[in-house]
Formats: sequence, C-alpha cells, structure tokens
Amino acid sequence: MPHSNTDSNQIKEVFPYLRTRDAAAAIKFYQRAFGAVEDFRLTEPGGRIGHAELKFGSATIMVSDEYPEYGIYAPTASTPTGSAIHLHVQDVDAMTQEAVQAGASLIMEPADQFYGERAAKIRDPFGHEWLLGSHIEDVTHEEMQRRFDAMFEEDSPEH
Repeated sequence: MPHSNTDSNQIKEVFPYLRTRDAAAAIKFYQRAFGAVEDFRLTEPGGRIGHAELKFGSATIMVSDEYPEYGIYAPTASTPTGSAIHLHVQDVDAMTQEAVQAGASLIMEPADQFYGERAAKIRDPFGHEWLLGSHIEDVTHEEMQRRFDAMFEEDSPEH
C-alpha cells in the first residue's frame, strides 16, 4: 500500500550521517577540503565525538566517531561505503584540487559528463566517497537518456 504524506508524518528534512574512525580529524578535513562550517558538537569526556553537525552551504551533514557497542562502524578499505555524497560546487576543478591537497584520494579526474555537469570523484581519508559537480549545460531528461544509451552502444562489442 502506498504511503500517504499527511501533515503528521511528512518528511521535513534529510541529513546524511557519516560515521568515522576519527571524527575530529574528519571535521578538520571537511573544513579544509570543502569549506564546511561546524555548527554543533557533542564530545565525550574521553574525546570521542558522539555527534557533530557541519554546514556544507545550506545543507547539513552529521558526523560521529564509531560506536561499535551500538553497531555503528566507519567504512574500511575492505568494506567501502555503499553511498556517496554529491556536492554541487561553483568550480569542480578548484574544489577537487583543494580536496586532494587536504588529503583526499582522486578517483576520477574532473571531466565533462553526458548529464550536463563537469564532475569528479574523490575518497576522503575516512573512506567516504564524494561526487563533486559543476553545472555546464541544461540537459532534458530525454536528451540525458539518449546520451546514456549512446554510451552503452559505443561500449558494446559490435562497435
């Protein structure tokens, strides 16, 4: 049965939540690489960060240290994250360079993409993937699908 959005159960906001092995270092990295601004932090007496909120432009991303006792784990090299965060930025080339200089690993160099963005992909030192993109052209959904289909035709064994 489809879910109905009544006033009492309507989604108001969505917040990505990153789990890391060193939240304090991750926060510093996100500040250097992306210009994130820390809004709020809860820190245990021993230093473990239970919760932090960072502003990435108008969006909020939450960060915490691992809490294995509650089943909260960060990505590892053998178990990478199954998600990525996409940041729309003014200048993807400059943001990519800043992120790499701050310690990110470059996964995909900035390049023009079929969907109307110049895009790059990086992995932060804490195992999270970030897609960085700058708008370069307006592309209708129909044109985007045509270009997407053409990519697979070019890659097919018959071509």
